[in-house]
Amino acid sequence: MPVYILGIESSCDDTSASVLKDNILLSNIIANQQVHKAFGGVVPELASRAHQQNIIPVIDKALKDANVRKTELSAVAFTRGPGLLGSLLVGTSFAKSFALGLNIPLVEVNHLKAHILAHFVIQPGKEKALPRFPFLCLTVSGGHTQIVVVKDFNEMQIIGQTIDDAAGEAFDKSAKILGLEYPGGPLIDKLAQTGNPGAFSFAKTNVPGLNFSFSGLKTSILYFLRDKLKEDSLFIQNNLPDLCASIQSAIVNTLMIKLKLASQQTGITEIAIAGGVSANSGLRNAVSNMQSSAGWKVHIPEFQFTTDNAAMIAVAGYYKFLEGAFADQSVTPYSRGGI
Repeated sequence: MPVYILGIESSCDDTSASVLKDNILLSNIIANQQVHKAFGGVVPELASRAHQQNIIPVIDKALKDANVRKTELSAVAFTRGPGLLGSLLVGTSFAKSFALGLNIPLVEVNHLKAHILAHFVIQPGKEKALPRFPFLCLTVSGGHTQIVVVKDFNEMQIIGQTIDDAAGEAFDKSAKILGLEYPGGPLIDKLAQTGNPGAFSFAKTNVPGLNFSFSGLKTSILYFLRDKLKEDSLFIQNNLPDLCASIQSAIVNTLMIKLKLASQQTGITEIAIAGGVSANSGLRNAVSNMQSSAGWKVHIPEFQFTTDNAAMIAVAGYYKFLEGAFADQSVTPYSRGGI
């Protein structure tokens, strides 16, 4: 008998709902919030209000697109955390009420684990190689940067993480320094396509082991541009593609140094990337190139599964459902935490 999972994602500024039949994707609906662009970043109060407006129509459309009645659902999976607490409260409250009303199990999902397990979402008519356990996953987003040993669907271990800023935050803050709109990471990637990654160099913090640090790089970029603008007020305007390419190269190189080291130390050559920054072309190319140079078996997510989406919540919920790992009605969201 098939298992139908409704996934609900509301950790930040995207309201998303997805329906899976086992691990096969039937629908994945995402409502974006454009209001934050005017503020140069996500405004938590505005995000939670938008979730309240979006969650019912998004879930309704996900069920209709999947051609699944709510009475057919086997469980409701939802993002418990980490994320913005107000946003998480909307998704958590709805999931609890929906599951209670239907008298079906409730499954809490860790947002970071879900990004990793997005690799196991199967789309009808599309074949792909699934990661084999154990594998390493570099999870990179605006709020997190981690290297994780994935031993099983529900057994993961962080072996490296940022001690300050996340890589996605470094992209966005660098973009802000350059005067680019929010979100700036994708704009840096786009402009970098025509730039020279070796045009400029920036100081990077060398952290021992497998941990990352991006605050020093961000400061180096800030001071470099401050000094150059004193000499030439049009320096950024005249060198924007080269600046973007150099910044992207510095961030990607930092990520790759640690990922290579993790592979060497663990002996694991099955490698995946996940999270919003896994959409970055520089990182995708760097990881792909390691297939031939280091013999890695690389898994890169489709673009629709890099950013926050409910399909990854549903598939993570599916594998917890199989183990009978259910939450009760007393469950509350959390804003911070690892996997």
